[in-house]
Amino acid sequence: MDEVEVVVAHSERATLRVGDVFLKVDADQARLDVEVEMMDLAPVPTPQVLWRKPPVLAIAAVPGATLGRLGGPSTGSPAAWAAAGAAIRRLHDAPLPSRLGRAGKSMTALAAELDAECASLVTNGVLPADLVARNRRVAEAALRPRTPAFTHGDLQIAHIFVDGDEVTGVIDWSEAGRGDALYDLATFTLGHEERLADLLAGYGTDVDLDVIRAWWSVRSLLVVRWLTEHGFDPFAPGCEVDVLRSRM
Repeated sequence: MDEVEVVVAHSERATLRVGDVFLKVDADQARLDVEVEMMDLAPVPTPQVLWRKPPVLAIAAVPGATLGRLGGPSTGSPAAWAAAGAAIRRLHDAPLPSRLGRAGKSMTALAAELDAECASLVTNGVLPADLVARNRRVAEAALRPRTPAFTHGDLQIAHIFVDGDEVTGVIDWSEAGRGDALYDLATFTLGHEERLADLLAGYGTDVDLDVIRAWWSVRSLLVVRWLTEHGFDPFAPGCEVDVLRSRM
């Protein structure tokens, strides 16, 4: 009998693995609705939906392995990273979905969220004031007009699977929608800056590297407190706080 593996679990949602089946449990049915819709629209390999009975979505495991994890070493050949970049480019070039995604927040709203979060990090002694101030300045480059693209919205390195040099699946689509393409590139290379050139070899080099660096700061600043409050450790080596320190 297959054992039940807890892949991730916190107060908002949980993902369990039983053999080759992943069970996603989410109290917010809208997130599961978005996930199914976006997987259907995306022009890249996605998991097969096996069944759905709210609040549970069952999907098949995809073959292959990820290219690493945040806080750990990156894996895969340069060609595998380039293949991931090419798949991301296909997504970004696809027809726009109707909904805004996580990467589509307005610049005004994002600036306000950043300022409030930075103030909280300093006031509550979570991070040093100079570290927060420096990264808030770096983050400013992300607050600019951009042409929207079809974005994944939570394209962590653990969300793309590769077998050899072929992308076999892209998972976790609940944050997908219209947004800033460079947000996806930054999210995928967070903590693995040394692999950005390999990724762009497949994606294309017509990107603003300062904006990608800015999104590294934005994402890290905005998640440190949430991660701490939900049982994760952004202070672990190679994780979000180290990403912030690398900008000093």
